[in-house]
This record gives sequence, structure tokens and C-alpha cells, in this order.
Amino acid sequence: MKNQKKLNILGIRGVPAAHGGFETFAEKLSLYLVAKGWDVTVYCQEEGDSATYETEWEGVRRIHVPVSRAGASGTVIFDWKVAKLATKESGLCLTLGYNTAAFNVLQRLKGQTNIINMDGIEWKRDKWGIVAKTWFWLNERAGCWVGNHLVADHPKIKEHLATRVAEKKITMIPYGGDEVLSADVSALEAYELQPNGFSVIIARPEPENSFLEMVRSFSKARRNHKLVVLGNFKPTENAFHKEVMDAASDEVVFPGAIYDQQIVQALRFYARFYLHGHRVGGTNPSLVEALGAGCAVIAHDNQFNRWVAGDGAAYFADEAACERLFETLLNNVEQQAQMKLASQKRFHERFTWQQVLEEYEQLFVQYYPKSRDES
Repeated sequence: MKNQKKLNILGIRGVPAAHGGFETFAEKLSLYLVAKGWDVTVYCQEEGDSATYETEWEGVRRIHVPVSRAGASGTVIFDWKVAKLATKESGLCLTLGYNTAAFNVLQRLKGQTNIINMDGIEWKRDKWGIVAKTWFWLNERAGCWVGNHLVADHPKIKEHLATRVAEKKITMIPYGGDEVLSADVSALEAYELQPNGFSVIIARPEPENSFLEMVRSFSKARRNHKLVVLGNFKPTENAFHKEVMDAASDEVVFPGAIYDQQIVQALRFYARFYLHGHRVGGTNPSLVEALGAGCAVIAHDNQFNRWVAGDGAAYFADEAACERLFETLLNNVEQQAQMKLASQKRFHERFTWQQVLEEYEQLFVQYYPKSRDES
């Protein structure tokens, strides 16, 4: 179609979403833009060493790029292959994440317009060693340089990036979420849970996400309430995982990692509280999804969480403060109701997908390469 605008999405494993927040965002964005008449291409990582091939999904062109290696090294190889393949495409590029932004110098050299969503401050995360932190730090700098424009998903991330580049080169657009007004209560049965009889933590089990502090503070007293802790815990392989599980009382439930969205949705919707211990990052998808589900939120007290969850959430700075919140809030029905309403209000203020996707399309139109005749 002549003059049809074209977007190429790089930096994710593919659509439909199966791996995380960026994939979910890419799926939502792709379908939104296709419905608006855009031509959307998404690069998808596959296992193996066969040739690259194409498929179509819901009107989205998918370019499948097989990689024979697994893990982080396979992702790096995939990103390098995608950066090279994308130079052959017309239109606008959107790169999600800066972990291999140095490869996007190819887009710069080709004269392509590339908008980079810079994600969080990855090199500050505790889980990485010095080599990985150095890699991420260098690629953050590379992304700031090679990107034609940058997207920050949080005002504080924009402030951080503004120490690297001019503020006019950065647009702040947060992550979005779906509003959840109901959920399948039968999804709780397999875990022997009752509506409002449990609170939930949904995150990767890493030290920077305050797992130990939250589990310890909950476990210091009998609560007559369950704490459900989602995550892929491997206590025989990971010392931190073992420490968290050893600190847990018999009221703490570890069901493992759950990827069925209907079950996760039910766990949020029927929880008394959603606990969010993230200390590093921008707009966290899981926290936005908790707001969309109308959860009463207890979160680690930092500038990232406070902007997202707003004044209606309860915050803890350390383990002792978290314990006090359990003691004062766990049986306070009136305050729980107020917190749930506050979450719904904050969600509608800033985090609906409609708002977020409209802002992205406006940005794409603003930066679309006007000298090219798309067809």
C-alpha cells in the first residue's frame, strides 16, 4: 500500500508475547498499529541453525531468526543478526532495550531512524557481576548516542538519561496495562487459596526485589493469612533462594513460576495485598498490572515505585517497616478498600494501554522519515 507507514520492532524475542514485559508491549503495540493501517514487522528469536523465514500473525509480519546457542550469548547473537537484517528495511525502527545497543550503530550508518526504549538502569542491578555491569553501562552510552530519539518509561529514568543527552532527545511514556474487573475464582483452587485470604508477590526472586525482607517480616508472627510468593525458586542451586525459603513460616506458599495469565490475573485480583519489593527500575510492568487489577499495594519506598503507585499505596523502607505494615494493615478492611480505589484511580490516570499506545503512535509520526516514499 503506497505511503503506508512501516515500523520494524527490534530487541525482543517475538510475538505473541511469551517472555515478559517488552514482548507484551510489542504485541499490544503491533496489533494497535496494524488496526490503524501501519505495516509492522517484528523479529522473532528461534532455536536452531536453519535459514531465516517469514510468517504472518494477526496482520503482523514476523521474521524468524534461528540461533543455535541458548541463554544470554544466544540473545546477543540474535540481536546482532537482527540489527544487520533490519538495515534492509524501510520505515522506522523501534528498539526495545539497550542491552546490545552498540549493534544499532548499523542503523545509524544506514541512515535509518531508530527510536530506542531505554528500559531501566540495568547496570545498577545487584545481580550482575562487574563484566555484565560494564557491558550494560557501555551499551547504555551507545544507545544514547546511536538512537535518533529515546523513550524513558519513568520520569526518573528520563532524568537519568538527561545526564547523558539533551532532554529534548527523550520522551517519557510509561508501560501500560489492562484493567481487570473480574477473574476466574476457580483458578485459586489448585493452590488451596480463598479470595482475600492471601497476599501475593510476583517478581523474579532476586535480592534487589526485597524477597527476603518481605518474607521475613511476614513470617515473624502468626498472620492467619497466606503469603503466595511466585517465582522460579531453586534452593539447591541458589543460596539466596534457599535463604528466602528457610526464612518463611508455614503460612508462606511457594507455587513456583506461573505463566498462565488467567491464574496470575486471579492471584492479583483476589489478593488482599500485592507486595512489590523492586528497588531498581522504571515503570515496572507487574506493578502497573497490579494497579489495573485494583490491588491494594505495599511497595518498597523508592522514587520509582512512588511515582507509579502514587499516594494511595503503603511503603516500607526496610524489614522493620514492612513488618509494621503487616501488623497495621492486614486486618484493616476500611484502609484496604481505600487503597484498592486509589490503585484504580492511579491506573486510569496514566497507565491504560490506550493512553500509552496513542502516545507511541504520535511519537512515531513525529519522527517518521519524511524523505522516504514508503510503499
